[in-house]
Amino acid sequence: MENSPRKSRTLSSSLRRTREEYAGKDRVGTRRKVSSKDKNNPRVLGLIAGMGQLPVSIAAEAKKMGYYVVGIALQPPADESLRPVTDEFHKVRIGSFGGLLALLKKLAVTEAVMAGKIPKKLLYENKKNLIPDIKAVKLIFSLKDRADDSIMNAVVNELEKNNITVHKTTTFTKNLLAPEGLLTRHKPSREDMKDIEFGWEIAKKIGQLDIGQTVVVKKRAVMAVEAIEGTDEAIQRGGALAQKGAVVIKVSKPQQDMRFDVPAVGIDTLSSMKKAGAKVLALEAAKCIIVDKEYFLKEADRAGIAVIGINPEHR
Repeated sequence: MENSPRKSRTLSSSLRRTREEYAGKDRVGTRRKVSSKDKNNPRVLGLIAGMGQLPVSIAAEAKKMGYYVVGIALQPPADESLRPVTDEFHKVRIGSFGGLLALLKKLAVTEAVMAGKIPKKLLYENKKNLIPDIKAVKLIFSLKDRADDSIMNAVVNELEKNNITVHKTTTFTKNLLAPEGLLTRHKPSREDMKDIEFGWEIAKKIGQLDIGQTVVVKKRAVMAVEAIEGTDEAIQRGGALAQKGAVVIKVSKPQQDMRFDVPAVGIDTLSSMKKAGAKVLALEAAKCIIVDKEYFLKEADRAGIAVIGINPEHR
């Protein structure tokens, strides 16, 4: 999460297009126009974004790296927070995979990165704006299951078939990765460290099974494992059972593809932990992203929550 203000790109009327011009009400936004800026900087990055502040951080970092950043918000659930920090901004209906591919082709995007949260439960909601287009239907029915990795691998493969290189999320978030060691003033007790040791293996196992990346533990007993509901709800569910003092462990999957579903925590994670009365957050060092890291750690200190980065090789 980057909090530095950015000027919004001025949009002339000639850069605006209606939904009809963008093929059937699936996407809306501003059209990319080849300018002297583009000619001087041919590297165009398509930032395919879900909800949260991670895409904002990535946009800022990509621009520092010299990219012309095209923000593409998947709606729902993404909002317009990307608009001020990207060179160009578009919206695509989340069910319109064909619309997304057409837009990327229209804009001559050959490099992309995916970031931000898309609640998996959206797949099971019967809402008009979530109805998949033909391209999305074909992709879904080609899958052996609807596990996160199966869906996202299929999406990446389709993008690459269209000559779009999908970068690792960590290419643009190296400064946000959790370092090894204690990150806050408060530190875990010996009992907490035992819970971390216990929960670590379980978190890795559920990751291997592509169920989730987070477990909530108290006194070497599992209070909750993350599934389709997501990290925040798993924390609150586990905290309710633990009745204060829970330890939260978040890791990468053993088979983690760093192009998608990279484990991340942010202010919402802390809010859930405070509500749940959880006291320790253990993150896999160099694999978990801390969105708006400096602010996150200050808030953790204020809340009395210990945050620690664990290197599995040094456990």
